[in-house]
Amino acid sequence: MASLFERFKSGLKKAAPAAFFGKIGGLFSKKLDARSADELEEALYGADFGVQTTQEIMDSISGAFRKEKELRGQDAAHIGAAVLARVLDGAAATLPPPPPDKPQVIALIGVNGSGKTTTAAKLAHRLGAEGRSVILGACDTFRAAANEQIRAWADRLNLDLVSSQSGADAAAVAFDTYQAALSRKRDTVILDTAGRLHTKHNLMEELKKISRVLQKNDPEAPQHRWLVVDGSLGTNSLEQARVFNEAFGLTGLVVTKLDGTSRGGALVSIFRELRLPVYYVGLGEQPDDLQPFMVEPYVNAIFGVEAP
Repeated sequence: MASLFERFKSGLKKAAPAAFFGKIGGLFSKKLDARSADELEEALYGADFGVQTTQEIMDSISGAFRKEKELRGQDAAHIGAAVLARVLDGAAATLPPPPPDKPQVIALIGVNGSGKTTTAAKLAHRLGAEGRSVILGACDTFRAAANEQIRAWADRLNLDLVSSQSGADAAAVAFDTYQAALSRKRDTVILDTAGRLHTKHNLMEELKKISRVLQKNDPEAPQHRWLVVDGSLGTNSLEQARVFNEAFGLTGLVVTKLDGTSRGGALVSIFRELRLPVYYVGLGEQPDDLQPFMVEPYVNAIFGVEAP
């Protein structure tokens, strides 16, 4: 089985030739001069690493031999990877085991098109393979095709699913899913919530209602409120994170579509500003392509540094 580094490397290399992964790797593979340094800085900005992170990487490269003894003798790729790893220190998070006496609830939040419904099914599949007993709640009752989409995934992966008809009360579906988890002795509940535009007041109120209803069963639910963001959206992902975090109190991130994007640095900007840990990343279309986020494979794959 491929290592996590190889999965990251393979997934990121699926990006278009103009994507920053390929461009950065090419720039780091040769001696940096003034022109290539400018090109590298432009690539980092274009990948949405943000001003602060980009400047740290560039400053560390230009001043490595003068300022940081531990970086002396290393090429620019290793320096860039070391700086980014330092920026992302603490970004990788692991889902704790469920409590012994009640289900652990994970609410997946995000706009339409982020890959939220697909991620819900892949996450249920992954956690089930790890030994959890999982039940899915189809709480995206607003989008007409959402029920059909999650039902198709549930059938394909043999997942336990609670759903209702289109237009049903999403909070009622969440309540029913929790009750089903109790009666069927499931230890993990994953809720796929609606994904209308994040600026819409009614979506935020719906999310708050889901929380209120769940808390009638468990005052701590949902214990996890993860924003699912499309890695190709760049700075738009950061704006989504700001709005959802203010309204709903996010606890983590899942970043999808990193296998085909030139702007995968958005997760860096989100972590840096909001300190939201990253739990999983999507590196392909298959169920097993949802992978736990780990800093070292991520930064090494970006900068083309081979794992030791």
